[in-house]
Amino acid sequence: MNDSSYAQEMDSRDTIVCRNKFNIPLNQSVHAKKSLWGGPDKECVYFCGNSLGLMPKSTRSAVDVELDAWASYGVNAHFEHVREPWVSIDRPVGPEMAKIVGAQDDEVAVMNTLTGNLHAALSTFYKPDVSTGRTKIMYEDKAFPSDNYAFMSQCELHGLDPAIHTIKVSPKPGTYTLTTEQILEAIDSNQHELALVCFSGIQFYTGQLFDIETITAFAHERNILVGWDLAHAAGNVELKLHDWRVDFAVWCTYKYLNSGPGGIAGLFVHSKHVSRPRQAGWWGNNPRTRFDMLEMFDPIPGAEGFRMSNPSVLNMVCVRASLEIFKTAGGMSAIVQKSKKITGYLYDLLLNLPHYKAKELMDGGYPCFEIITPESRGTQLSLLFHPLNSTTMQQVMKHLNDNGIIADERKPNVIRLAPTPLYNTYSECLYVAEMIESALNKVQLE
Repeated sequence: MNDSSYAQEMDSRDTIVCRNKFNIPLNQSVHAKKSLWGGPDKECVYFCGNSLGLMPKSTRSAVDVELDAWASYGVNAHFEHVREPWVSIDRPVGPEMAKIVGAQDDEVAVMNTLTGNLHAALSTFYKPDVSTGRTKIMYEDKAFPSDNYAFMSQCELHGLDPAIHTIKVSPKPGTYTLTTEQILEAIDSNQHELALVCFSGIQFYTGQLFDIETITAFAHERNILVGWDLAHAAGNVELKLHDWRVDFAVWCTYKYLNSGPGGIAGLFVHSKHVSRPRQAGWWGNNPRTRFDMLEMFDPIPGAEGFRMSNPSVLNMVCVRASLEIFKTAGGMSAIVQKSKKITGYLYDLLLNLPHYKAKELMDGGYPCFEIITPESRGTQLSLLFHPLNSTTMQQVMKHLNDNGIIADERKPNVIRLAPTPLYNTYSECLYVAEMIESALNKVQLE
């Protein structure tokens, strides 16, 4: 397993042949000083799709088409276009995005940004009732800061103190992740105070995949609405939002969905909720009367009725270019199948490194790492480096960068690795493991 012939054999059997559809940065572009992976013109090893996905090669031409339309037609490109008139450019994208998250076509809108969509969803679904005592939002401790800000500010908008009206569920002392049982117990013990439960589908720091179906059903049995931030789940793991009866979900598209930095985001609203009041805007109005500028809002049925403003045409064609690759790859089931194999391979390689240590075997001064990502996960593995009060992680990260490996660091001690099935290889996994071990050998000698 830990030799190049095995990795090459696995690469030769790979049925997802999409790597050539992406622009992969070269070693010289990422300032790799001494890469053992190859010379300056060699593609780097990009294990950072959990932070920003790579650019599909088709994106440039897709954007050029819209720039040419703008130059050639001006405002008329809204209705006169060689490909898709701007007035309806987002309509074909919604059904393709619905396949990614396991939704009905009319339950998904591609719009806004992630935190903007979270605020929009909270304005519809977070209805604190002081008279009944159901005022609180529950989410995981150390959620991505933007979620935390959104929850706190929504409490404040309702005149509530977020220190009192939010509940953060923390792992048990000495552990890094939550069990499903802990979450269910927290919901049960606080059920009479909860207005909303809103966890991350995958925890951004640890890479833990939460049991969305079980948690949602459990909260629903106690008449609590449930939303999910799927920033690290959409395009990464298989989702069935409609079947799981999730009330709402939001996600970005610039990570595993490769839409580019700051790309447009997604919103899911279950069909049972489409008549709920929402923050309305003209792009959610019936398209047949949208340009009549009527005073009364006539919402499009489904999640599209939650859209507010006309979307960025350039952002929309970027995400559409990536979704075409997802179709070529065979959809989410095929992608997840490879994800489990390639991440499992990297996991096994790391587990067998001399500097890997299970938590109970660690001593104070030995440079080593543990994997804090549980078996329930997507493609990301989070490595926690020891000693905790040292610069071990920073030294390892520099060694990886110098050798042409792009990963993601979370201070003070974690490196996140994401072998993305659309463009990463088993041979790259072997190289990454070797470079982590050589980095720790170097740290140990210093």
